[in-house]
Amino acid sequence: MGRSRYKIYEPTHPHFITCTVLHWIPIFTRTDSVQILIDSLNYLKEVDNLKIYAYVILENHLHMIIQSDDLDNSIKKFKSFTAKEILKLLHTHNVKMILDQLAFYKKAHKTDSKYQLWQEGSAPKLIQSDAMMIERINYIHNNPVKRGYVDEAKYWRYSSARDYEGNEGLIEVERFW
Repeated sequence: MGRSRYKIYEPTHPHFITCTVLHWIPIFTRTDSVQILIDSLNYLKEVDNLKIYAYVILENHLHMIIQSDDLDNSIKKFKSFTAKEILKLLHTHNVKMILDQLAFYKKAHKTDSKYQLWQEGSAPKLIQSDAMMIERINYIHNNPVKRGYVDEAKYWRYSSARDYEGNEGLIEVERFW
């Protein structure tokens, strides 16, 4: 996973991860940019046996509890694909200000591209118990509430909180572990 100091030692077990846009730039304020994330996660569910237990997508980062047969590789695929597609989207809509920021804040060692979308790493934390799983799911679901975006977690469209309320969300999640 690049130059991250975080390592995944149990690659087939559930992990809490965070993916953050470089310099906390608000990229996910439009449905078409969020849809790229959703489509990528749904694709990885099929090809990488990705299991998603909880997620929330906010304007500049996302939290998930996920597992796959090779979690490091799944995260790498997710970040690579979504970065390319979101950059294409930004170019298509001529969002010059954000593109300029992604070029300006790009790390010097990233010589293969003019832009960098994601911060390096994903700070994976192994879910070691049922209590930890529940605590992290609640943290994920309450993130938009703490930020004042909604009064109740189930009202945030880009979250698995609705699934845990018995409603259909945007990504099918595993509710049993």
